[in-house]
Amino acid sequence: MTMVGEATARYGRRLRLHVRGAVQGVGFRPYIYGLAVRYRLGGFVANDPHGVVIEVEGERACDFVTALPAEKPPLARIDEISVQPISAVASEEFCIRASEQGRLSTRIVADAATCPECLGELFDPASRFHLYPFVNCTHCGPRYTIAEQLPYDRPATAMKRFAMCEACAAEYADPNSRRFHAQAIACPQCGPRLSHAVAEIAAAIAKGMIVAVKGLGGYQLVCDARDEEAVERLRQRKQRDQKPFAVMVGSLDAVTEIAVADAAELALLQTLARPIVLMTSRHRLAFAIAPELSRVGVMLPVAPLHHLIFDALNVGHSRDAESWAMVTTSANVGGEPLLIDNDQATQRLAGIADLVVTHDRDIVTRADDSVVSVVAGRTQFIRRARGYVPEPVHLARSVPSILAVGGALKSTVTVTRGNEAFVSQHIGDLDTAEGIRFFGETVRHLLTTLDIEPVVVAHDMHPNLASTRFAEASGTRLVAVQHHHAHAASVMAEHGIEGPILALVLDGFGYGSDGGNWGGELLLCERAHFRRLGHLAPLKLPGGDRAAREPWRMAASVLHSLHRGDQISGRFAAQPHAARLSALLERDLPATTSAGRLFDAAAGLLGLSVVQSYEGEAAMKLESRVRRPRVAEDGWVVENGQLSLSPLLEQLASDGLDPTESAELFHGTFAAACVEWIVRSARQTGITTVVLSGGCFLNAILSAEIERGCLAAHVALLLPRQVPPNDGGLSLGQAWIAALRLMEHKS
Repeated sequence: MTMVGEATARYGRRLRLHVRGAVQGVGFRPYIYGLAVRYRLGGFVANDPHGVVIEVEGERACDFVTALPAEKPPLARIDEISVQPISAVASEEFCIRASEQGRLSTRIVADAATCPECLGELFDPASRFHLYPFVNCTHCGPRYTIAEQLPYDRPATAMKRFAMCEACAAEYADPNSRRFHAQAIACPQCGPRLSHAVAEIAAAIAKGMIVAVKGLGGYQLVCDARDEEAVERLRQRKQRDQKPFAVMVGSLDAVTEIAVADAAELALLQTLARPIVLMTSRHRLAFAIAPELSRVGVMLPVAPLHHLIFDALNVGHSRDAESWAMVTTSANVGGEPLLIDNDQATQRLAGIADLVVTHDRDIVTRADDSVVSVVAGRTQFIRRARGYVPEPVHLARSVPSILAVGGALKSTVTVTRGNEAFVSQHIGDLDTAEGIRFFGETVRHLLTTLDIEPVVVAHDMHPNLASTRFAEASGTRLVAVQHHHAHAASVMAEHGIEGPILALVLDGFGYGSDGGNWGGELLLCERAHFRRLGHLAPLKLPGGDRAAREPWRMAASVLHSLHRGDQISGRFAAQPHAARLSALLERDLPATTSAGRLFDAAAGLLGLSVVQSYEGEAAMKLESRVRRPRVAEDGWVVENGQLSLSPLLEQLASDGLDPTESAELFHGTFAAACVEWIVRSARQTGITTVVLSGGCFLNAILSAEIERGCLAAHVALLLPRQVPPNDGGLSLGQAWIAALRLMEHKS
């Protein structure tokens, strides 16, 4: 700051500042205005394509620069402040100027839950926002989901059709108001309106009806979470057999009624992102919410409408002994993307919801609720969407402009700009026409918003994925990235490392470099390249893709590998094809090294899950049985880089074993085996840092046990923190590998 002081003295104390980061749509210009007035400075502030540009002139300009980052608004994220002395123009007034146009390099911030000040006004009879379900300010409310393009100004948002009334226009123009230049400002006189009264919505829920409600990022289906019949009816109508539902409650006290939550989980619940947080269930809600699972997803109210619904339930339909809890799940049909259009919602949800509640503020970009958990004290993403997107991952260096299109399941896309990687919201699976259409919309919106023309499109090596075909049709230079290498690279990217590093990647399926079915891989990664050091012992896949949906088939494969094929027909007599499977397994079938299929096999052997109704069901039910993981001595063998759990599986295949004890043995032994596998490779290679990635690391017990074992062996761990370990992080890894390859080629 000394140089700034000397320069201002020389040039008449006028400074030009450029602030980069998440500084548009967060009350940053009003904040700068107030700061400048406090220090009695002349000049201006304006949004520009790079963030915010400021010019200040006066005796206390240096104090202004010092205070600027220290007192920023709650939603603002400052990446960089540059200061340049310029000639004075003798201005005494400070003003907010209109946004400057040009090539964009700033960003929009994520949507934020209702702030305490707006919540106070919502229930204040004297406030003009009393009971208004769209109250917001510069500290909260919709951002990314209503923004059409940058700079973030009202004419470029879904609010452009709502002309401000006199009162809103006055607040918008008042530097002392919390709504000074709040682009989504609205009130009952001039703003969006609900199709139904809140009292009617609450009455429907209290009667056991299913209600579709238009939320921040799309429609949600809600019903009484304590009404077993209502939850079962929702499952039948939505054709969602057993996949768990999330639950919304109105307060922290209500959270502790239904779940066992630690301080980290409670803190995460209250963040501005308001994610769904997985926590241990007390099993006091309808059984059908999370059948045979030990954890339940819980969230607090996000939007003003949620608060109003709980208030109406508590006032008009109070329960003496217990608080209200609502199932809150995405309103989509048959695994398709979240619905956001009013007409489509009214039409397509007619057979699911008894009441469809719309409003007239459009959703520009759909975004599901984010899902997180706390593992070994750290936050882990399961689904990254509303509340976190489009916050970028900061890279260790500036890279070329790249589009990475991810995989086929839990799809995301990533766009790089300079040293930032923008990972999209959760798109979902690309197995429907609507899903593929949403995928294309997301790519176009992200590229347009960031004003990027990619020089390369990175994609999975699998030739038959919808995302690969999209890349091939782009007409842009392509970079194919192996699936598990991309998993490892996603963690390397967010930690800013290029290797060499070890990577343990455990997931369900990925197309291998040899065209095989990989999924339990130990890799050595360095810059844009990798080497396969080892893998799990292969198991035959009887029935191909059906084996991933029917765990009994993987259990049969294990029995066959243990020379117990004669037991298959008896153990799985209820399955129509069981009698023929032993003969099928004698053939030269495709095999897999998948860790996910290993979990399926264990669950199938123990009878916990024979046929799955959703992805990961077998593994989740197996994990739910564990209270204290235990290790079977001599339960595994590591030979020539290959990890075999045959001794453990032999124990699990024995008759009369308690499923809970067996689940604990499986988790503890698998984790211990992975630790030995890693430590051996660390000694052989001299590399003592390992990345953990892949969908199996959503298993909190496996993840925590491997982490604990590695730390005890003095092996440093790098874990995914900003993206999920599952395929939701794949596109980030693809982008990082493509960037490194481009830079290698250039050098």
